Amino acid sequence: MISPMSESPANLLCKSCGLCCSGHLFAWVRLNANELDRSEALGLNVIRNDPRQRGFNQPCPLWQGICTVYTSPDYPRSCGTYKCQLLRELLDENVTLDSALTVIRETLEAIREIEPLLPPSRSSMSFRERLITHKEYLDESEERRHGTSEQKFLFKTEELLAVYERRFGVDDFIDYEK
Repeated sequence: MISPMSESPANLLCKSCGLCCSGHLFAWVRLNANELDRSEALGLNVIRNDPRQRGFNQPCPLWQGICTVYTSPDYPRSCGTYKCQLLRELLDENVTLDSALTVIRETLEAIREIEPLLPPSRSSMSFRERLITHKEYLDESEERRHGTSEQKFLFKTEELLAVYERRFGVDDFIDYEK
């Protein structure tokens, strides 16, 4: 067991976050063709039918508040190489660990505020898919925008998406790749 004092700031940041694993930033993650069987054996819901969209759906079932396969030799390459903008800023020493952790806490709080405003999902859609689907539904239906809860949802969603882009470097909700 590594003590927090000997762990790198980057590991501490990633372990406190998990947004790239939990379905909050992305709907799916790309896999290389040679990773499909091994990733499926790990327990991932692998998508195989389109060579341009091979990967697995988010949220990752192996994320249990921490990655349960981080040390596995079959750990997906995309997971190992992905670095959000906040992590890159920390590694480049453009932001302190305390400041980066504050961004994570504020982002998680914004998510907790939005989640109850989303309609229940009838499928296993990720938070990000549900967020975008509901936002697009409200955007396309002008008359639905006039309710207080819908306005609150749209305002909070726009703020959260701006944070995703500005602090995490995520402007596309589909997938990530190095």
